[in-house]
Amino acid sequence: MVSPGAVEGGRMLKFLRSAFSFERLLGTALLVGFMFLYYVDPYPVQFLRLKTFDFYQQQKPREIPPPQGKPVTIIDLDEKSLAEIGQWPWPRTTVAKLIENLTQMGAALVAFDIVFAEPDRMNPNKIPDTVVGLDKATKAKLRALPSNDEIMARAIRRSRVVLGQAGFWEKLETKMGPPIKKSVALLKQGKNVNPALFLFQFQSLIRNVPVIEKPAAGHGIFSLVPERDGIIRRVPTLFVYEDGLYPSLSIEMLRVAFNRKSLLVKANAAGITFLGVHKNLQIPTDNRGRVWPYFSKSDKSKYVSAKDVLNGTADPALIKGKLTIVGTSAVGLLDIRAVPTEPVIPGVEVHVQLIEAALHKAWLSRPNYFIGAELALILFGGLAMIILVPWAGAKWTMGLFLLVAGGAGGSSWYLFAEHRMLFDAGYAVISILLLYTVLTYTSYAKEEAQRRQTRDAFSKYLSPDMVSRVAENPGELKLGGEERELTLLFCDVRGFTTISEQFDAVGLTSLINKLLTPLTNEILKRLGTVDKYMGDCIMAFWNAPLDDPDHARNGCLSALAILDEMGPLNERLEKEAEEEGRKHIPLKVGLGLNSGMAVVGNVGSDQRFDYSVLGDIVNLASRLEGQSKSYGVDIVLGHDTWTQVPDMATIELDLIQVKGKTVGVNIFALLGDDEMEQSPDFRNLRKNHEIMIATYRAQEWDNTKAKIKECRTLCEPYGLDFLYDLYESRIADFEVNPPDPDWDGVFIAATK
Repeated sequence: MVSPGAVEGGRMLKFLRSAFSFERLLGTALLVGFMFLYYVDPYPVQFLRLKTFDFYQQQKPREIPPPQGKPVTIIDLDEKSLAEIGQWPWPRTTVAKLIENLTQMGAALVAFDIVFAEPDRMNPNKIPDTVVGLDKATKAKLRALPSNDEIMARAIRRSRVVLGQAGFWEKLETKMGPPIKKSVALLKQGKNVNPALFLFQFQSLIRNVPVIEKPAAGHGIFSLVPERDGIIRRVPTLFVYEDGLYPSLSIEMLRVAFNRKSLLVKANAAGITFLGVHKNLQIPTDNRGRVWPYFSKSDKSKYVSAKDVLNGTADPALIKGKLTIVGTSAVGLLDIRAVPTEPVIPGVEVHVQLIEAALHKAWLSRPNYFIGAELALILFGGLAMIILVPWAGAKWTMGLFLLVAGGAGGSSWYLFAEHRMLFDAGYAVISILLLYTVLTYTSYAKEEAQRRQTRDAFSKYLSPDMVSRVAENPGELKLGGEERELTLLFCDVRGFTTISEQFDAVGLTSLINKLLTPLTNEILKRLGTVDKYMGDCIMAFWNAPLDDPDHARNGCLSALAILDEMGPLNERLEKEAEEEGRKHIPLKVGLGLNSGMAVVGNVGSDQRFDYSVLGDIVNLASRLEGQSKSYGVDIVLGHDTWTQVPDMATIELDLIQVKGKTVGVNIFALLGDDEMEQSPDFRNLRKNHEIMIATYRAQEWDNTKAKIKECRTLCEPYGLDFLYDLYESRIADFEVNPPDPDWDGVFIAATK
């Protein structure tokens, strides 16, 4: 008797083997790897995340505000302006006029997404050095004139202007000195706070010429920092240059617009924590001072051509009370960028979109606690796969995966669409999917190994088709079957008892193997299934377990191939008999084929069963094989098989009632393939043979005998003399003992 402790110990051992199986250990290792990869956050992981958020903005971009809600107008140095005014850079007097016209039209301020780093090449004091032939008085007058830069500086003094500056990542030899004004007030929260560790830091700052720069109300850096794929998603608000903090152009425009002397920036050891323009306008940044604007599609209605401003034809409603920024959409001036919602957009519009996002509080945010939530999703989703895939299987676990993936993806979209929060479900879903795939494949590989073991174990005892079916579907190892249309074949050696008397048991077994091997190969070549061997007899069928729409034809071709194989086989056996000094008796086979509905499946007991066929067509096929000897032909077909091979060479043998049947059936001899059927000689024989059969059933004995005589002259290639001897013998008997008047031509067989 087994003790309860032993039973409990066995259960525990089984549980431990399941819990620490190879699949689960591999899944756990992968899960740890995925979580570590998320923590390291390499560029491919970032790229996947950013592309997901890009997709969200493409599907639901920020709505373009109505005209009264557009705070910024772009004064565009477009292709039309360059064509009319001339190539850039324009004379500073033209730029001064642009500033004056904007101020007169009521612009709140004028900003430049451009840097004027060099003196105007058209300054009057430079003309005497470039034009030949001027007299001294003219040169003196030209040098006494104010420079174009001074004229532009005067226009700046009379307006509110924010000038742009460009950061440069490398150290330039030209030293321009520190910027004139600093507009950032830094409040350090803690000791050893160094924002330069987090902010983008330029080695050089390309500024405007001093005469222009000094009277400006503000100075902002317009440099943009795209991601590694070239798309601008997060826009820096602060930069570091020579240990000083300097605002971006858009943030500086907001400061000047709200008449603030400085921007308040708070920083601690983790980076930037706060950026405020005034108490009602705080800019949410990450620790690197970047903001994540909610981008809209490009809005062409906020663009005004610079030439229209210079000509005084611009719509005043687009200028009055607006923050104006001078930039370019001209391709030749190389300020074309890409944002999540647009593959091509003028760089100046990025600054405009940031200002709109600030004033409408349309930011995208990614709270730090989302990182924990995303890690939790990876952890619990991965653990669910590790536990359930080996236990419940791939089918049911796929449903769980779809539920988790759909819930995570739907939640991510909801948070973006309703709250503008960026939750990354993509990496977690892909991680869980990869876990599911690896675990499913591992389980499949394990099952495949088990199938291979099954094939190896049973291939010596079962047919190949049966082995494959059992290996693929172990659940089919149960009693029962299905009804299908099949073609049955029986093949038996004639006179095998006499042949077997020449051999002992070992020799007889060797002979049977030499016979059955080539015949079996011909059956298997044509999609047949060998049901069983009964001594020297083969039973085979077609259209199960594999579908075979040409089952009748394949059965007939297999029967013809078996006959063709008998010649070479007898030659080999004759040679062996000569070598062994014994008499050789040629092997001859008879075959019967019949088609119809039958039940095919596992037949037997719960402990032992065979994949076999049951049905009336099986018995009839066996009887037809037995009748092949009675009619002196090699292959006998049932009526249903004959109807499915109309292109093969067949002749009708008889209308016969075989033993065990109560009604007559038409039987036919298969003499050859479709090539023989097309031959004129065979068609002539078949025509006369059909007339012979018709006259026989009409009891026209004289006409039948005459037709038999005519058929004998045509049948030599087909070996039908025995058949015609049989009919002449019957006629002779009927002439003495006539059949009943209502005789329908049925011959009642007395033997199997």
